[in-house]
Order: sequence, then structure tokens, then C-alpha cells
Amino acid sequence: MHIANQHSATPRQPLSRTLLESRIIAVLRASDARYLLPAAEVLVEQGIRSMEVTLTTAGGLQAISELRAALPDEVEVGAGTVLSIEDLDAVLDAGATYVITPHTDAELIRAAVARQVAIIPGGLSPTELRTGWAAGASAVKLFPASAVGPQYVKDLHGPFPQMPVIPSGGVGRATAGDWIKVGCPAVSMGGPLLGDALKDGDLAALRERAKQAVESVAAAVQELGRG
Repeated sequence: MHIANQHSATPRQPLSRTLLESRIIAVLRASDARYLLPAAEVLVEQGIRSMEVTLTTAGGLQAISELRAALPDEVEVGAGTVLSIEDLDAVLDAGATYVITPHTDAELIRAAVARQVAIIPGGLSPTELRTGWAAGASAVKLFPASAVGPQYVKDLHGPFPQMPVIPSGGVGRATAGDWIKVGCPAVSMGGPLLGDALKDGDLAALRERAKQAVESVAAAVQELGRG
């Protein structure tokens, strides 16, 4: 597993122990923030302890604060769809413990590093991903992951063996472990995990989806351990 380049002179914040142990980021994106806490509680119950509240969620900033207050201390709440330094400052004021972007912006990455917060910028091409890592990202987000597949990460680790890659966008529940097997420290899951839970959907169904995703990742970690 590729977590960090111990010999890099680039300052960066490490990925949290919470994420490196639970291996799944749940992407919480809703039209109504009141559905976030009930869904997050189910996810935590199943072992998912990293929540990303996107700024495209109405009331997202307040939701970050509310989740931080309501969920157990071992759960981390980050902010997604952070597009600017103004967004960065706002989510940190709300209590976000990490930030995720859909794009690669070296200035924004450096601003997060200066504020000593972990940042995971998005990119698809080798150039975008490497640019984000070189600027001080804690890891890089492969987005949209559905456009490529796990083999792409394996190929990236040829020239960039120390660059941790987290796939996002179309990561399936049953196949989440395939990304772990090729060296991803974690996976980011939205729709395939949350389904309709953030639209007043069935939380029992969410529980089963979360269980399936956690089991897929756990099986991959176990297989890597045997190898």
C-alpha cells in the first residue's frame, strides 16, 4: 500500500489514522441536509468512520458542524466540492477535518497545507494527479474512477510508486476491494453506497449496502495481508 513518500521534501498533512483504518469515505450529497445525520449514524454503525459533506448540499456548512457535534469522536467529518480558498476557510471554520476537491488547484492545495489540513484534490490524467501530489496533497482523488478502473492505478504506480490514489465516482460496493488490492489506501463512495438514503430512503437498505462495501474492503485487506 502506498501511503506517503517518506523522503519527499514537500510539506503535506498525512491521511488520518481513521481513514487508513476504515478505508472508506462516504460522500454525503443531498438536497436536504436533515437526512445526513440518520444516514451517517447507520454508516458509522457498519464501520464507516469518514464522512465527506459536499458543498453542493444545501446547508452543507451547518451540516458539517452538526455532524461533528452529533457523531462519535472517532468519526471524522470533511468537506467536499471545495473549489476556492474562500470555500476552504469556510469549511474549516465549520469544523471540517479534511477537504476534498473535484479538481487540481496548486494554490488551493498549498493554502490547505499552510493551514495544516489534509487535502485530497481530484484529477484524472497522470499530469493532473502528479501536479496535485507535488503541490502537497495528502493523497490524490482519481475522478471519475468509473472512466478507467483499478488497472489504471496499478499503471500509475509504475512511474509514481509513492503517490496514494483514492478512487471516486462510480466505485461499486462489491468491487470496492479491487481498488484496495492495487494499492489504494481508501475508496470514496457516493451513490453506489448511499442510494436513496439522502432522499428519505430506506435506512435498512443503506445498512445492507454499507455492510457489503465494508466486507469487500475488509476481504481485500485480508488478502493483501496473506500476500
